[in-house]
Amino acid sequence: MSKVTVAKTAGFCFGVDRAVKLAYETAEKYGNVYTLGPIIHNPDVVKDLENRGVKVTETLDGITAADTVIIRSHGVGPDVYAKLLEIGARVVDATCPYVKKIHQIVSERSKAGDIILIAGDEAHPEVRGIVGYAVGECQVFADADEMMKLIRKNCEKFKKSVAILSQTTYNIKLWENCKSLVKDMPNVTVYNTVCAATSQRQSEALELSGKNDVMIIVGGCSSSNTKKLYDICSRYAECYLVENADGLRGIDFSRVRSAGISAGASTPAYIIKEVQNTMTEILTKEEEFNFEEAIEQTFKKIYTGKRVSGIVTAVNPTEVIVDIGTKQTGYIPQAELSSDPNAKPSDVVSVGDEIDVIVTKINDVEGIVYLSKKQVDAQKGYDEIKKAADEGTTVSGVVTNVIKGGVIVVVEGMRVFVPASQTGVRADVSLETLLKQTVNLKIIELNEQRKRAVGSIRKVAAEERAARRAAFFENAVIGSTVEGEVKSITDYGVFVDVGGVDGLVRKADLTWARIKHPSEVVSVGDHIEVTIKDIDSETGKVSLVYKKQSENPWDVFRNNYELGQVVDATIVSLTSFGAFAQIIPGIDGLIHISQIADQRVNNVADFLTVGQTVQAKITECDFEKKRVSLSIRALLPSAEEAAEEPDEAEEAEAVAETETAEEPAE
Repeated sequence: MSKVTVAKTAGFCFGVDRAVKLAYETAEKYGNVYTLGPIIHNPDVVKDLENRGVKVTETLDGITAADTVIIRSHGVGPDVYAKLLEIGARVVDATCPYVKKIHQIVSERSKAGDIILIAGDEAHPEVRGIVGYAVGECQVFADADEMMKLIRKNCEKFKKSVAILSQTTYNIKLWENCKSLVKDMPNVTVYNTVCAATSQRQSEALELSGKNDVMIIVGGCSSSNTKKLYDICSRYAECYLVENADGLRGIDFSRVRSAGISAGASTPAYIIKEVQNTMTEILTKEEEFNFEEAIEQTFKKIYTGKRVSGIVTAVNPTEVIVDIGTKQTGYIPQAELSSDPNAKPSDVVSVGDEIDVIVTKINDVEGIVYLSKKQVDAQKGYDEIKKAADEGTTVSGVVTNVIKGGVIVVVEGMRVFVPASQTGVRADVSLETLLKQTVNLKIIELNEQRKRAVGSIRKVAAEERAARRAAFFENAVIGSTVEGEVKSITDYGVFVDVGGVDGLVRKADLTWARIKHPSEVVSVGDHIEVTIKDIDSETGKVSLVYKKQSENPWDVFRNNYELGQVVDATIVSLTSFGAFAQIIPGIDGLIHISQIADQRVNNVADFLTVGQTVQAKITECDFEKKRVSLSIRALLPSAEEAAEEPDEAEEAEAVAETETAEEPAE
């Protein structure tokens, strides 16, 4: 009779249960509620809270005084509390009390001068928070070997005191090993900070894995303590990690008669119950056993090189397990899964997928068959590539490697070498820019005997550019406006790709303003709108204009200024015969040396400086020759006018004398 056993301590621990309850209570009380990171590593709970208005944020960016922030059970460093206090946000602290205790120990021992060593995963949020409470030297180690290296390097030589702690979910067996190595060391104090619930959960899971055919670990894939349970149980039994009951679908349990279930500290009880019920149903159905089919599978013949079909039953970080319908268990090592060395097994296949594989090795003693999906894919890819080579068609693939002399592109599972000269990448640009990019290429060489191919990305790009070029000359009209990309900049102008053709915008056609270099106006890579000025189909040359006629400064000047008008002008340059002053961008007027002052000017720089703003009168406008003359002198009073106009003091004195003369004598 099939049986399913659930570990007594499976599921929420005290700290997680407290944090989740606080989160639900906070959602009922307040609006604008955030958790700093997922409240627990369980997507079902996080999704349910999200539906109740509790959002997840990884940073405090955007948090305001009107928001409520929940600190999850993992805890945070003191800098986060300080930041929240500065912001003024409401804080609901759900840090596990056991984690709080570790914070206190680290703070006290660090201030006392101890070197702090923490067992755990330095990327884990709980560990990052613990480290934040150390004011002196603090190191994180993964196992006993790393711990001993740190002690020898940092502690023995200087005879400093050392405090060793662990994150609450650390592997209990690894922790016991660490403690045994330092128990007799002077100046070393070990604090037992592995959570009691974690220790008991791991012990129960280990015991169940030795009593059952298979272990089911229930929890979030990103949960640290859940992964540790999986690692512990995998050593003694076939083991599967699932987030909920749906994860059991598609796994072959035909040879399983008993199953043990444990769950991470972040797994709700209702999910564990669903997994238990589903597992019971599966094993009950599997008992309806077809004896004849089992005998047929037992004697099914396989051999090295045979191509077979199978169903993926498990996807692990380093391998994939496949049921090929025989008594042996099929394994696909990661290296035989895909031609892309960067691909993870979970990126390539999923549980329940039906795939074709080739048998590469059989181990009857251990009941194992080694398989290769990569070889099947490569054969399929070779057929596609041979067809493309014969027909001259284009194929598509992903650049997976940059090697000496070129890149490797995986096309339908087959590796194609593309020499650097055929990539289309300039010599001054790194080939790394192509890595992980999807590219189109043509097969330019195929060795059928060795099944090796050479491709060209540049050839496809050249053909595409030629097609765009032909279309441009067929449809382009002088005076029409087109969009293009700035490809290069020279002293005399800018080259713009307007669709397979590089047209030239000369410096004078770039802007109405006075510039020293075209780079003041545009940059390489800019997408700009240009007007076709001229087309020479024979030479393939195209002239373009970037400046807009509507922005012609002479039209602006004609519409807004007139002869005799007084303007504010900015001196832009000085010459021996006068100065040029900008009236508006693109219009500079000449102030002749004779029009600068009402006296003889020998040196213009004695009266004017570049950047100075002056008032001047427009004395001449020649729109045909595009010339404007200005005069400062015209606004100054002449010598005769100055003589005729008494100053205010003299005028006041004269008035006073007149008034005195008119007063009657007493």
